[in-house]
Amino acid sequence: MKRLNLKELVIFIVFGFIINIVSSQTIKIPKNYKLFWNDEFNEEGSPNIEYWSYENGFVRNEELQWYKKENAFIENGLLVLEGKREGIKNENYIENSSNWRTNRKFANYSSASINTKNKISFKYGILEVSAKIDISKGMWPAIWTLGVNKKWPANGEIDLMEFYVHEGEQKILANAAWADEMMHPIWDSVKIPFNTFLEKDSNWANKFHIWKMDWTREYIKIYLDDILINEINLENTINSDGFNPFHQKHYILLNLAIGSNGGDPKNTIFPKKYEVDYVRIYQKK
Repeated sequence: MKRLNLKELVIFIVFGFIINIVSSQTIKIPKNYKLFWNDEFNEEGSPNIEYWSYENGFVRNEELQWYKKENAFIENGLLVLEGKREGIKNENYIENSSNWRTNRKFANYSSASINTKNKISFKYGILEVSAKIDISKGMWPAIWTLGVNKKWPANGEIDLMEFYVHEGEQKILANAAWADEMMHPIWDSVKIPFNTFLEKDSNWANKFHIWKMDWTREYIKIYLDDILINEINLENTINSDGFNPFHQKHYILLNLAIGSNGGDPKNTIFPKKYEVDYVRIYQKK
């Protein structure tokens, strides 16, 4: 092993010191918190497999896209979830099937969905995500979490961000869901017309914005650019069996769905990109 001479050693120490200063300036840790986990997406290529797993194929909500690993990649310091218009053979096709996942011979769109299940999970703290969404017809980007125990919706769902068409109007949503006695979801949801944001800033969709969840044993507060958009009282989020799904660990999901609630993308020009600058979790010291 080569030994560093004095000059090389000084350069090495100074360089490391500078890197630490830059990192500490970039990540502004809230007072009385520590950084629990983060991904800054600075390594070109695929998302870090130590943190992220991929969904594949037709997954939920009778959406149009086929989820593919290749549609999630890191480029110029950003995680990109890319939606494409392309024909993909459904490897799970079954003739005369009544299941929407198996009765389509082809998918006409592809996209990506990644999550930290069985890799990174947390209970309470602050989750912060910087992202830029595409607002084209058909796009349904989301930042959300699911509880590690029980089936949906009894495991609990927290949506820091969803963007889709509701009652004929594009909206940004902040939600939480848990289960009733019939295993149907009970929603605490806020739906904000997207024009509300455009009226304040016509260039809003071309910028990165910060979605943040402040989660304690008592409440979940969801913020967009430091503005509180929903507060959920966790005294009320109890499943019929007495289990509170927001008093357990959750893992993170990032996805770009196409169609379904997002609307009909047939006249949309592809490809489309949902970009994420960073994901950070802070917990109290």
